[in-house]
Amino acid sequence: MNIINKLTLRHLKENKRRSLVTIIGVIISVAMISAVATLSVSFLDLMIRQDLARNGEWHVQYKNVNTSQLEAIEEDSETEKLALSNDGYAALEGSSNKNKPYVYFKNYDKTGMTQFPIQVKEGRLPLSDNEVAISEEIAKNANVNYKIGDQLNFDIGDRWNEAQGISLSQNDSLNKDESGAITEELQIEESKTVTIVGTIERPTWEPTWSPGYTVIGYIEKDTLNETDTVDAFVVLDKVRSSLYDHSEKIASEQGIEKVNYNSDLLRYYGVTDNDNLRMTLLSLSAIIMAVIIIGSIALIYNAFAISVSERAKHLGMLSSVGATRKQKRNSVFFEGAVIGAISIPIGIIAGLAGIATTFVFINGFLAGALGTTEKLELVVTPASILIACAISIVTIFISTFVPAQKASKISAIDAIRQTHDIKLSGKAIKTSKFVRKVFGLEAEIGLKNVKRNRKRYLATVFSLVISIVLFLSVSFFTANLKKSLEMSQNDISYDIQISSDELDTEQIERYTQMEHVTQSTVIKEAQLEALIDKEEVSNELKKIINEDDSVLEDGKYPYYISLQGLDEESFKDYAKLVGVDAADFNKQDTPTAIVIETISYQDYEAKKFVETKAIESEVGNEIRLYNRIFSDTNETSEREFVSNVKIGALTDHVPMGIYTNGLGGLNIIVSEETMKNLVADRANTNTYVYLNTNDPMATQEAIEEGSDSNVHVYNVFERRQQNEQLILLMSVFIYGFITLISLISIANIFNTISTSISLRKREFAMLRSVGMTPKGFNKMINYESIFYGVKALAYGLPISLLVMLAIHRSLRNTFEYGFTLPWVSILFVIAVIFIIVGSAMLYSIAKIKNENIIDGLKQENT
Repeated sequence: MNIINKLTLRHLKENKRRSLVTIIGVIISVAMISAVATLSVSFLDLMIRQDLARNGEWHVQYKNVNTSQLEAIEEDSETEKLALSNDGYAALEGSSNKNKPYVYFKNYDKTGMTQFPIQVKEGRLPLSDNEVAISEEIAKNANVNYKIGDQLNFDIGDRWNEAQGISLSQNDSLNKDESGAITEELQIEESKTVTIVGTIERPTWEPTWSPGYTVIGYIEKDTLNETDTVDAFVVLDKVRSSLYDHSEKIASEQGIEKVNYNSDLLRYYGVTDNDNLRMTLLSLSAIIMAVIIIGSIALIYNAFAISVSERAKHLGMLSSVGATRKQKRNSVFFEGAVIGAISIPIGIIAGLAGIATTFVFINGFLAGALGTTEKLELVVTPASILIACAISIVTIFISTFVPAQKASKISAIDAIRQTHDIKLSGKAIKTSKFVRKVFGLEAEIGLKNVKRNRKRYLATVFSLVISIVLFLSVSFFTANLKKSLEMSQNDISYDIQISSDELDTEQIERYTQMEHVTQSTVIKEAQLEALIDKEEVSNELKKIINEDDSVLEDGKYPYYISLQGLDEESFKDYAKLVGVDAADFNKQDTPTAIVIETISYQDYEAKKFVETKAIESEVGNEIRLYNRIFSDTNETSEREFVSNVKIGALTDHVPMGIYTNGLGGLNIIVSEETMKNLVADRANTNTYVYLNTNDPMATQEAIEEGSDSNVHVYNVFERRQQNEQLILLMSVFIYGFITLISLISIANIFNTISTSISLRKREFAMLRSVGMTPKGFNKMINYESIFYGVKALAYGLPISLLVMLAIHRSLRNTFEYGFTLPWVSILFVIAVIFIIVGSAMLYSIAKIKNENIIDGLKQENT
């Protein structure tokens, strides 16, 4: 080790406080980088495990393949595992549940039994094609008491809807007509005798409204003949973006008609066939990582800049005894290397420990609130640690580069006299007479102090600006990410939906007053049409009209209308939410409604989610409603006028149970009484009851036990739970990140201001020596705080706006909606900046206010 490096080490040891402050700053920065890297990996690991627990592990599904096609898939170099499956329905004799008259055979081979989540309650899974494991729900809900060892005969086939000419799946509820008669048929393909060898829990892939209870069967590849077809589920050896082209190539070569992908799981692996989504993810990652690195550089740079300022005299002494510019520059780089060697390992450990502690807290919260099956686990990969180390090293190097260049240029005389930081001239410290006249002498002195030490002033302002940009950028990112998630998920706000062509008052009251029901809404719905003037259609529709105006009818665009009538209590609550009085709607001569003007829909052609206005209209305008009347042959139709409806309010709030229509559609919300007057007998209506309940499964069972034949029950609690869980998880992580960013920013500001004040001891002693009173001194410090805050906001807010625009622009690749400034966050930042600056100033002054004037005048930065 050369003499310069030895002196640098000695200087670090002798100035323990400054060295410790710098080390702590670097540790915080490294901890943030490592925490973010680990957080990302751990979160994706959770989402992968949660998806596997619900849907099983598979990447590509080839539908209805024969044995020769199966061999080609199995021999493909990309195939790691291959699971086989087929299915069918059989009548469940003796079922007391009229909405579930079938058993649903889901057959797997040996690999499929392990790849898909099947929970055995008793016995075992089948090992041959004449064995089955039945769902425990058959005994619970169908009152059919099968036992292990029973032999059963089933006629198995497919559900078929003759009217529509389509086969039906587990996602389709039982088809009935108005009288409750089943309108679908079972097309028998084989008869089979099976032995029950076990019972299973209701699988996650079985919707609560499906008409069949799941029975797990067994298939063996060697028993398949040339005419048999199965579904092939492939687990790939390596998951990469080329899998889409590769799978389509195999399907094309082998004549396979349909290929499906496990899109959710692949997305968690970072693979998607949507180029817009990929661009969104990459650009967002780049922006957020840039924000993190800039924040880290700001924190570490300030620490080293202050270090060089304090070491000025030491560097001058080295220069006076012959140290070259290169040696002085390298001494700063060496200091950075030493501090990095100490800080990086500690920072990484601290970051991992912080994330692990956070996971312990979050897991307890999530398990209690949502009952998640999987827990967050700390996943530390070599790649994440290496990335954190590499970013930290690069950050430290960038942070030390400018101070090192500055150190190399310090002359011996200036350094020993310590005049290099302050360059005075009359022009440099000139202030406006307005400042003294309005704010007083103390404000003028405070402003001159700021100007005379411009480098330290800029360092503090820079820290404040970075803090503003970090906080507002992450806050905006959080709000937009939540909005994007909500746009991509169906906005399910209820647990159970009950639908019927007609429900009487007694039935509705019975459903809404059940034991476990906590909230209910009754909606009557009619599907109508309206002709909307070209000037009032949404901007997205105007683009279509401009390309092809043949879609217009007499200059008007045909909208499809969902007219929805809420029960009186629900309509009052909804009107209050929208900001209008429900009573006013009943006083109008013309039927008056609330129109949902904001919609979000998926544009499949552009591969993005779009939020736009459904209609460009105003309160008070009227909409003419029509009913479409079809001929007996359904070949021709005409419009029949129903009624005019006045727009009483335009809103983006959606009542419980209502899905907004897509482009070219409109939701019109009225009260139940208005609905009766509007429609009367001029249009068909359906009745829906939406329930929130503290026990969805028990509620569903109670409804099905006492429901009429024409009632359909949909329990969407699990799907709603998944949506809420995803949004909650993202919120917890991102708000945790905001908290971390905020703490780091505050630490950065306190460190910068505290050190800056410490370096001004001589200046403050001089002011007190010429008669400045404590009151005047405090007034001067307060004005300095205001100058810092105003300057930081003047730079920070415009820069934050540019970053927010960049984030919004990157999201527009997949999600299209209007840009909205986060006014609450902006006002919060403005208030907090002044609080932080003021607190930092007062804290720093409190440490030196009792210092002796003589000692302060003699003080030197050593």
